[in-house]
Formats: sequence, structure tokens, C-alpha cells
Amino acid sequence: MNDVITIGEAMIVFNPASTGPLKFVNGFEKSVAGAELNLAVGCSRLGLKAGYISRLGKDEFGKTIQTFARGEGIDVSQVKFVDGYPTSINFKEIMEDGSGRTFYYRDKSPVLTMTPDDLDEDYFKQAKILHLTGIFPAIHPKNMEIFERAIALAKQNGVMISFDPNIRLRMWSKEEARTVLSKILPHVDILLAGDEEMDIIIGEKEPEAIIEKLKALNISYVAIKQGEKGSVGYHDGEYIVEPPVKAPKVVDTVGAGDGFNSGMLYGILQGWTLQKTLHFANTIGSMVVGVIGDNEGLPYYEDVQGRLGEVEVIER
Repeated sequence: MNDVITIGEAMIVFNPASTGPLKFVNGFEKSVAGAELNLAVGCSRLGLKAGYISRLGKDEFGKTIQTFARGEGIDVSQVKFVDGYPTSINFKEIMEDGSGRTFYYRDKSPVLTMTPDDLDEDYFKQAKILHLTGIFPAIHPKNMEIFERAIALAKQNGVMISFDPNIRLRMWSKEEARTVLSKILPHVDILLAGDEEMDIIIGEKEPEAIIEKLKALNISYVAIKQGEKGSVGYHDGEYIVEPPVKAPKVVDTVGAGDGFNSGMLYGILQGWTLQKTLHFANTIGSMVVGVIGDNEGLPYYEDVQGRLGEVEVIER
């Protein structure tokens, strides 16, 4: 049985060999990316069993992604190769302070070949959490049909639904995102969102106002990510403001949200208190920003324990 399954598009990412505007960068290093795959990697490194549902181009980049996912212990039985659709890629621009931009090349994504009928109900029956993000429907409107089927299968089989809006304004407008993603919220059990994303979807940016507005939807867990300000959580009537865990140095902010998400799902599955879960997730986020790459900084469970001071770290 998988603890977490997710549906998404994996990509090859080209990380710059130097910081600064992309037009002045002459060298890149190939890696694997994709928010949903990052989440699966983060969960697997923490010790959870993770499964990934997707399509890859029948090319060398697709093979690279499959090999990487397998090496991370992720179940890729629901990942298929397709002809005529090249594996998507993106190029990252990273500034000296760790901020940056992403440039996507995913117009003919392999996931466009997926249909609702491709989802295997038996696969859902053997899962505890289904994690969805707003990126998948942003690729093409028809992908919402796949989400609707996935949500139905999850509900029919007692699978909790986790959702990160993960709004990418390079892929669609605020209005499009609001219209589509607001339809997902009523089905969500675990909401993992940034405050600015919720401002786009429901018109509220302050955590307390967001949570108050969401109470009518009966979402079991709400975690509002606030970056360097920490996070705010709500569960079963308890409202927690969890301070940030300071990162020694910020070199790349990409993947921090995915790391936070994996920490939240881990804590929820372990039955931890909301405060402990938020602190664990914040700690992972602070570890991820110290490493360049989408998932290279996602820690193993023992690494997080070391950062938390729960185990002694022997370096020499």
C-alpha cells in the first residue's frame, strides 16, 4: 500500500551554472523536476511509500526521469511512455539572493495523452492520501476531467485528498486559476497553500481570514505557507501560528513548498499534533532552500531529526 499517491507532470530542469540573468548564463546542469514528483521524493525520503501517476515522452529525458524516480523508491507502475510527445523541460534563472524565475517548454506535454479512464481504481484503493496540485489543470483544461475522476475514486475508497494550489501565473491567468481551483476546494481534506495563492482563489490573504472563510468547506487540515514568516495551521478547532525555522543561507527557494508539504503529510499520517507537524514541515522547508535544485535539498528523516536536535549528528 502507498501512503501517498500523486498525479502530475515531471520535467527535466536545467539549472544554471552561475547566478544572474538567464541571457548571460552559458552553462547548465541537467536534473529532474516537477512539483508532484518533488512531493513524492520528499515523502519517500522521509520513509513513506509514494506512488506517481503520469506520462513521459518516449525519449532519453523520459528515461532519465523514470530512472530517477525508481532510484528514489517511488512506485512508477502508473507511469507510461508515449510516442510523439517530448518530455517537458524548463530552464531556471537563479539570482544571488536565491530568488529566480522559471522558463517552461511544455506545450506538447506527454500528460496531454492521459484520460480519466487511465486511472486505475485498484491503485486508489491501496493509498491513504491523494495529493493534487493546481499545476496539472493549468497545463490544459481537459486535465480537470482527470482530476474529477481522481477525486471521485478517492472519495469512494476513503482516501484523503491533499491539495496545493501551486499557482503558476506563467501558465494561466489569475482569473483562470480562481475559476478552476475554487472547484477543487470543496473536496479537499488537507489544504497546503501559500497566502498569496489563497488571495487569488478566495480573495483573502490573512491566515485567520482564510481559515474563517474555509470553515464552511469542512477541510480537516489547513496549512498556510508564509515563507520566511513561518506557517499557520488549523485542525479540529485548533489555530496554530508556527514561527519560521531560520535557514543558515538561502541559495534557491524552489522546492521549499514541496518539502513543507511532504513534512505536513508525514506528520498527519503519524498522528502528530498540529504544532509538531507544522514545526517539522517548517524545518524541512528551511533545509531545502539551502541547496540548489528542485529536489536535491529534500532531506531524509534522519537529517531532519539532526536539524531538530533529536539525534546526534557525527560529521567526522
